[in-house]
Amino acid sequence: MPRPEAEEEKGRAGSDRAPAGAAGVEYLTGLGNHFSSEAIAGALPVGQNSPLVCPYGLYAEQISGTSFTSPRNLNQRSWLYRIKPSVTHEPFKPRVPAHEKLLSEFDRSNSSATPTQLRWKPLEIPDAPTDFVAGLLTMCGAGSSFLRHGFAVHMYTANKSMDNCAFCNADGDFLIVPQQGRLWITTECGKLLVSPGEAAVLPQGFRFSVDLPDGPSRGYVAEIFGTHFQLPDLGPIGANGLADPRHFLVPKAWFEEKSCPGYTITQKFGGQLFTAKQDFSPFNVAAWHGNYVPYKYDLSKFCPYNTVLFDHSDPSINTVLTAPTDKPGVALLDFVVFPPRWLVAEHTFRPPYYHRNCMSEFMGLIHGGYEAKADGFLPGGASLHSCMTPHGPDTKTYEATIARGNNAGPHRITNTMAFMFESCLIPRVCHWALDSPSVDPDYYKCWIGLRSHFEGMKIEGHDTQNGCADV
Repeated sequence: MPRPEAEEEKGRAGSDRAPAGAAGVEYLTGLGNHFSSEAIAGALPVGQNSPLVCPYGLYAEQISGTSFTSPRNLNQRSWLYRIKPSVTHEPFKPRVPAHEKLLSEFDRSNSSATPTQLRWKPLEIPDAPTDFVAGLLTMCGAGSSFLRHGFAVHMYTANKSMDNCAFCNADGDFLIVPQQGRLWITTECGKLLVSPGEAAVLPQGFRFSVDLPDGPSRGYVAEIFGTHFQLPDLGPIGANGLADPRHFLVPKAWFEEKSCPGYTITQKFGGQLFTAKQDFSPFNVAAWHGNYVPYKYDLSKFCPYNTVLFDHSDPSINTVLTAPTDKPGVALLDFVVFPPRWLVAEHTFRPPYYHRNCMSEFMGLIHGGYEAKADGFLPGGASLHSCMTPHGPDTKTYEATIARGNNAGPHRITNTMAFMFESCLIPRVCHWALDSPSVDPDYYKCWIGLRSHFEGMKIEGHDTQNGCADV
């Protein structure tokens, strides 16, 4: 059984709904483990998953994240032991009002293909009361949740906690990256307190609720259809490095038993929201075991690798989690971070190189600055460089780097935490994302100032007409 880890959480409350002032939260540690957790000693059945009568009169309920016959090394499922089963609710009905800016299928009716480099300023926190679900806004994506292949990138802004309601995503896994304000997430497996600088994964099918202990919150969400996140292979790096499995934190069992008249379950199904009523909290799981669980990760614990002599490493070296496809080495979506680190390469252009990529890159910034952009890329903002669209350092960054010359000593990048969602699929950009007032119409200008440093014309005998030298 995995050991619990106590994590100090500043400002946590004694109240379950508002965490300001509590001493700490305990988690289980690991990624891909088979976990066991009890909120009441003896609540887990011994020797079998579904006895005729479970301890304390609990119901046994399995949640399957993969098909029953998936290979054992890929099979994911958990058993939940709950006061009432999740099936105890009224029929689902389409949510009123509908959420028109939340998508899980992308076509010409709701999104556009564009090779243009795009950048968005931080989204404004709304004035009207808005919880996490209402504040989700799909920016781009590809594929379809119906076909079980694809991804979506959302951003969220919220200013109120979810009250007497829970959310369930039947379409795929959510990877949530808060940029402003902590998220106090209650799940069927227990509670997660997720701060800016951390990321949380809420797997497909789990019910959860999001409270805002710090008030207004903003951040990013990657959603994947038909697969799950896993650690990347390390190859010749060896057995250690990048994201360590022991630094992933899983909630310990926690439950509440209380009457909740009119409690609403909101389920995302095919990109559409449906609601159902019940009279109890869905967070009534007294014990659980399995390997299909929500978890979080502190990005400051990522162990980056870098070149120690010359040239710039490919960004894949900074992969935290990957959602693979059936094609080896090709990801449906990679989650990549650019944390504080040392740059020591000699006679090398140290910022990221100029690039055209068969993959598509959506970037966000949690805090600080980003090494390839001197201006304009702000915390809470985002950029999209799609398949084969050129991108790279802006003019100021290039000129400042060249001016330092070959004698630049070791340099530590500080006060930064940028990340990237990278996919092999070509994203379509939602119409409202293209029309958003947050779009930076002058983004292209950051490269327009790049001037020619070419000195080949000075070669004696150079044929300016044919571009060749008689040497």
